[in-house]
Amino acid sequence: MTNQDRHKEQAYLPRQARNKLRSLEELGVISQNAKLEGKKVVLCHGVFDLLHMGHVKHLEAARREGNLLIVTVTADEYVNKGPGRPVFPEQLRAEMLGSVEYVDWVGINHSPTAEEVLKEIKPNVYIKGGDYKDSSDDVTGNISAEQEAVEKNGGKLIFTDEITFSSSALINQYLGIYEPTLQQYLDRYRNSDAGRKVFEALELIKDKKILFIGDAIIDEYQYVEPMGKSAKENMIATLFQESEIFAGGVFAAANHVAAFCEHVELITAFGSYDSYEELAIECLKPNVKMHKIYRKEAPTTRKCRFVDTGYSMRKLFEIYFMDDSPLHEETESELNEIIQSRIKEVDIVIVTDFGHGLLNQRTIELLNEKSPFLAVNAQSNSANHGFNLISKYRNADYICIDGPEARLAVHDKYAPLEEILTRYLPEIIDCPKMIITQGKRGCLAFDKALGLSKVPALTTTITDTVGAGDAFFSLTAPLVASGVPMETVGFIGNAVGAMKVAIVGHRSSVEKVPLIKFLNALLK
Repeated sequence: MTNQDRHKEQAYLPRQARNKLRSLEELGVISQNAKLEGKKVVLCHGVFDLLHMGHVKHLEAARREGNLLIVTVTADEYVNKGPGRPVFPEQLRAEMLGSVEYVDWVGINHSPTAEEVLKEIKPNVYIKGGDYKDSSDDVTGNISAEQEAVEKNGGKLIFTDEITFSSSALINQYLGIYEPTLQQYLDRYRNSDAGRKVFEALELIKDKKILFIGDAIIDEYQYVEPMGKSAKENMIATLFQESEIFAGGVFAAANHVAAFCEHVELITAFGSYDSYEELAIECLKPNVKMHKIYRKEAPTTRKCRFVDTGYSMRKLFEIYFMDDSPLHEETESELNEIIQSRIKEVDIVIVTDFGHGLLNQRTIELLNEKSPFLAVNAQSNSANHGFNLISKYRNADYICIDGPEARLAVHDKYAPLEEILTRYLPEIIDCPKMIITQGKRGCLAFDKALGLSKVPALTTTITDTVGAGDAFFSLTAPLVASGVPMETVGFIGNAVGAMKVAIVGHRSSVEKVPLIKFLNALLK
């Protein structure tokens, strides 16, 4: 018996839920055979994280459109609803759908959209819920592409008109997936007008013209497996697995914002040797324009981290390749000339000061004096600890630093961060709006006119913390410049940080559609 004959024989027999699960290739054969027999094939596709009555009605309506109903679910890696989602893994979601009598076959889609499913299965009818009928509500833009894909193969798109529920809302209300402090905060936030303001805020910044100024950094990961202590030396030996290299620093920061703002520029300095300029250019998004200078007799700063692959990206050791001495006078003058020429053409200047020699006093004075809106992060790291303080920027419009950086700036090890933010920092910096990030404890957002807001962290699932603070700062800067309330800024910033800590290094940037989906899932 051939495979096709076997599929024909089994196509309409009762099956257990897990036995309905097939690969996309197998579903393509099943669909083809059914249509040869004169059957009408119907396809539904979605996440189906929590199977509810709305789904059942939707599937029942779909089954009425044909003789064979296939349902595919989005694989876990492409769910795009933020940390902690999906609640149920793809196998369980598929089995839940298989238990519904209207469903004949189930598959898992290992692609970001349903287009590959449609090309493989070629259904007569593709069914979507009524909540997708208004294309203006489709933040992904996928519905139009999916409609084109189904019609290309002779099918049609139909929207059901059944009762609808939100899986995210039901999960938030009944499953208790968040720890108590965050759950209480989200309950209050959802019941306020703040939720609407979150999505309005992201639309406010799309036309802003952004100029980034900051250090060029190359982040290298050497993935290793620890083997044990060397027999003759006091050190741990490791076994090399593979390596990966990213454009970090100001490049990564600009890429995050480029997904939200159409006009982004950056100014930085490459080394005259070991520049990695081609890597940086290749990694930048198309709407990021770069202005560059070169540091004489210096490399581009490269940070090489040795990463234990067995335990959640644990960093074992780090080597810096850099020259962090101040720029030569003529190079500094060249930098300042570029800044002066570009600063008058933008709305917001974002300074990512990693303290590696790019930004000296004359440049800082220029930025303080000429910036239309100046947002600053002065980072403290192992190369500059205690020297690269935010107090250098006494007239910034917005600063964003972490707790240790705030303590260093005010020379206070023990005072509560709330007091440092609302009392001590304002004594040394004339800045109306400031945020202190606290990692797993969320952030503190301060508006000199309106006071302090505390926003909890939105995830406890962490893969890699590198670049999370930079992502937070980069995206919150245009929000602050647009007049968004600081609590809303902190909430969006924490969502950005939560998404960034799920990304290894700078493999990808925080994107607008996944962020909106995450925020929507939180606030339903």
